Amino acid sequence: MSESLSRIAIVGAGIAGLTTALALLQRGFDVDVFEQSEILNEVGAGLQLSPNGVKVLMELGLSDQVAAIACAAAGKEVRLWNTGQTWKLFDLGQDSIDRFGAPYWTVHRGDLHRVLLDACRERAASRLHTGRRCIGVTQHDGGVDLHFASGVARYAAVVAADGVHSQVRQALFGAEQASFTGLIAWRSTIPIAELPAELQRPVGVNWVGPGAHVITYPLRRGELLNFVGIVEKQTWSVESWTSHGTREDCARDFRGWHPLVQILTGAVEAPLQWALLSRPPLERYAVGNVCLIGDAAHPTLPFLAQGAVMALEDSLLLARCLEKCRAPQDAFRRFEELRLQRTAAIVRGSSENAKRFHHPELADQTRAAAYVDREWQPDLVRRRYDWLFDYDPRTIEI
Repeated sequence: MSESLSRIAIVGAGIAGLTTALALLQRGFDVDVFEQSEILNEVGAGLQLSPNGVKVLMELGLSDQVAAIACAAAGKEVRLWNTGQTWKLFDLGQDSIDRFGAPYWTVHRGDLHRVLLDACRERAASRLHTGRRCIGVTQHDGGVDLHFASGVARYAAVVAADGVHSQVRQALFGAEQASFTGLIAWRSTIPIAELPAELQRPVGVNWVGPGAHVITYPLRRGELLNFVGIVEKQTWSVESWTSHGTREDCARDFRGWHPLVQILTGAVEAPLQWALLSRPPLERYAVGNVCLIGDAAHPTLPFLAQGAVMALEDSLLLARCLEKCRAPQDAFRRFEELRLQRTAAIVRGSSENAKRFHHPELADQTRAAAYVDREWQPDLVRRRYDWLFDYDPRTIEI
């Protein structure tokens, strides 16, 4: 490792930022993490960690810690919105380990964040800086200046992991062009013990229907059920994970759905809701010695369950690129070569799934089952998902 590469700043202490810090610390880099919030407390609810992401946690020596707070679902299935008719999507559990080399876990975002944060504090507690909002970056021959309200800090390179509303992305590439997808999301967690037995099964379920769909899966060792409801709306203005709705409004959006869905919407407490916006994929992630990762680089709709997993992949691959290359800009160029095509394909695939989950044929009693049979044939499912799960960021050639 070149001495000039020893000081790296990471903007953002979410999943992408903390994982990148751990991967760099593991390789001997001098890392500082800057987070605008005063308190490190990740918001949100459930995440799905497919094998390609779990492999990163294994590489970092955190698989036991995450396994202790995760669920290893036995499989995933598709159900019709009104009849409850069920199709197996794919097996998980041991099948995931046998086929892809790692388990498929579902976790609470806050639990995963806590594992990453504890590991960073154990390995470099003094390198975590809270209440430090980055307001700009400037580059020069010697590296990068990070600008804060309290002053300027200089680093050899900067990794921007500051999320979907990235200030660094705006500084590098200008104001974003986000457009409303016509979809809003409801999100909540429900104590599983309060639900009937059929809703306590250790599986992930995708209820598909006309103009809406519902995703559920267990969290926190099976203590909670994650609920996500996606509904088509004409207008919406707030893209926030902390905008509260009401149980009554959530239930109204799924009126007429299967009784089990009605039980779910009746059980949610203070559900969060937000607009889903889309952004055109960037043609590059880096400028000079500054590089974007995670949601700052490739925000995506959640319909392939790969947003957090892409951040995990980014983190390890970027650390490996920096370890191998002598200059930050060389490392970042190689990172772009490795990531641009894959992440753009995931963003496109997520958008395609949104249309698939809400297809108009699902409203037709005589055609709905035939539509699901056609769209979720085993061969089609494998083509949609195996290329994701097979990927191993530990062994990709740098």
